[in-house]
Amino acid sequence: MTNKKTARMAGFLYLTYIVTTIFADASRTKLIVFGDAIATTNNIRASEWLFRIGFISDVLAGILFLLAAWALYVLLKPVHKSIALLFLLLNLGGVAVQCINMLNLFSAVLLLSGADYLKVFQTEQLQALAMLFLNLHKNGFMISQLFYAVWLFPLGYLVFKSGYLPRILGIVLMVECFGWLIHPLQFFLFPGYEAISYLSFALGFIGEFSLTLWLLIMGAKDQKPALAEVG
Repeated sequence: MTNKKTARMAGFLYLTYIVTTIFADASRTKLIVFGDAIATTNNIRASEWLFRIGFISDVLAGILFLLAAWALYVLLKPVHKSIALLFLLLNLGGVAVQCINMLNLFSAVLLLSGADYLKVFQTEQLQALAMLFLNLHKNGFMISQLFYAVWLFPLGYLVFKSGYLPRILGIVLMVECFGWLIHPLQFFLFPGYEAISYLSFALGFIGEFSLTLWLLIMGAKDQKPALAEVG
């Protein structure tokens, strides 16, 4: 495949991942009320099908993100194969954490399923356990964000060095790496200061969405990269 075709494939996969993630988040935003186990369990029971669709969408989003990273690896490995492999492995680590962590999310459905083996627990206990697993999912999600933040630096570096993508995109992605790290670090170290992470959301939208649109619409130049190192 030419650089242009590979870039557009990466852009399409990246955009599909973004749309799928937004849908998955929206499908359960109104269902989970952190701090209110009773309201949350009632919402999940009333809209279990929607909750399940969100679950599948999240897993699918992880697969799409890995495929997008693979397409970017194919596009950028002529610039520097080892660094391209690094960002692919970092993305893979984040996707692995994200997908395994989805078991915590689905555990809430299992706990509220009314199965016979759960009758040893009282209703309040099941509600508390469901909320516990939802909180574990939230924490696991933040762990995956550490991988998703760090992968942006080697990705941005290769975009900057490639010669067939705008250098400004590479700079923005490298800056976004540090900005996106703020979100999980704030969550674990300064849980009471959520406003700190607003910068992460802004940089994430500007950086990754800009890269996605450029890849999808403009593609990449079919020329040799500025950096010839491949090992």
